[in-house]
Amino acid sequence: MVRTWERRWLRPLTRGERPGLSVVCFPHSGGSAGFFAEWVPALPPAVRLLAVQYPGRGDRFREPPAGDVRTMAAGVAAELLETARQTPCVLFGHSLGALVAYETALALREAGSQPLRLCVSSSPPPELAAGGRTHLGPDEEFWTTLCELGGIDPDIAGNTELRSVLLPMLRSDVRASETYRPRPGTAPLSCAVRCYHGDGDPLVEEATQPEWARVTTGDFALRVRPGGHFHLRHDLAGLIADTVQVTPV
Repeated sequence: MVRTWERRWLRPLTRGERPGLSVVCFPHSGGSAGFFAEWVPALPPAVRLLAVQYPGRGDRFREPPAGDVRTMAAGVAAELLETARQTPCVLFGHSLGALVAYETALALREAGSQPLRLCVSSSPPPELAAGGRTHLGPDEEFWTTLCELGGIDPDIAGNTELRSVLLPMLRSDVRASETYRPRPGTAPLSCAVRCYHGDGDPLVEEATQPEWARVTTGDFALRVRPGGHFHLRHDLAGLIADTVQVTPV
């Protein structure tokens, strides 16, 4: 029998019955659904955690990378509408994932199923996202940049064989982020938006982060956290509590 679930976008990381809230996590460039497995112990029992698996990694390794933010968002939105429409939904996107989560929110709105809340992390706002040139650098420079940001596992960073396998997927992800442009005339969302910025992030200027408020007419909050671009590795319980808006255990 041919298994088809590998080609789907969402991976359930919790198995709770009758969830009161679904949190959908979108990883960074080169990231996989498994990046969010460490969220599970810190989640309240009534919260279901779903993580997005982009093509070209994990159990979708043999698929070509999507290479385009809206293509990724369309796939996720279609699956959410199919499987999770009955449960209030929070979208959490980190770096590239923030842009994919934003476009997913727009796609859900078009289908009449806007998320409860959009949480964006370590990303320029949509209007300022384009223009980066990291994806154009030579392999050695490109790889070194990603390693310095903390986006490459140290156990992988020095493995030349793995590097040659991973580079095309990583470059495609970074290209998708750096060439993304929002559609002109897009109306703002009405759901709440929470923005998380890592203090000292070399890729995202803190001064740009209030611009995320422009994507919604609803409530907006900005949180500055320690840890730079991968601030998710610092006080994870506090981040999750703020995302789902419950008191940390």
